[in-house]
Amino acid sequence: MHPGFSPADAASPWVRRWTPLLRPGASVLDVACGGGRHVHWFAQHGHEVVAVDRDAEAVAPLRGLARVVVADLENGPWPLPGERFGAVVVTNYLWRPLLPRLVDSLEDGGVLLYETFAVGNETVGRPRSPEFLLRPGELLATAQGLRVVAYEDGFLDHPPRFVQRIAAVREAPGSADAAPARRSL
Repeated sequence: MHPGFSPADAASPWVRRWTPLLRPGASVLDVACGGGRHVHWFAQHGHEVVAVDRDAEAVAPLRGLARVVVADLENGPWPLPGERFGAVVVTNYLWRPLLPRLVDSLEDGGVLLYETFAVGNETVGRPRSPEFLLRPGELLATAQGLRVVAYEDGFLDHPPRFVQRIAAVREAPGSADAAPARRSL
């Protein structure tokens, strides 16, 4: 690391761009957080973060910065039953059976920020297995019932990869009758 570099500096540009959708101080669930680049980002922006990953060693340095939950999301029970969050953030991870649970974990006004690999990525790198690549429109289908603020499905040059990404909000009941939310683009 060079002087002045923070782990938060590695936060995804997509996550950075849509962080203003979160209410100040909203709780954030970072799913499959790995080393915690987004944990650092959201903590730096005044959010309480719950960091979930199966790699206890990778998340150990995050203790004190976030509530750390070590869990195997693919082979074990959902580790946060009944908990809801002001944001659910997922990058570079896909486990399809978990998608409905993630959407259900949003509180009213909560934001889903999701970015991961898509079909086509097998032509430029890993992952290559269709099991780990979103099909066309799959994130849009996952976010059904949420207000989609932004969605992209395409190719990024640096590093070369095919991705889908979405920023979507669970609108509070009755919010359709209120003045429209001003979500800066």
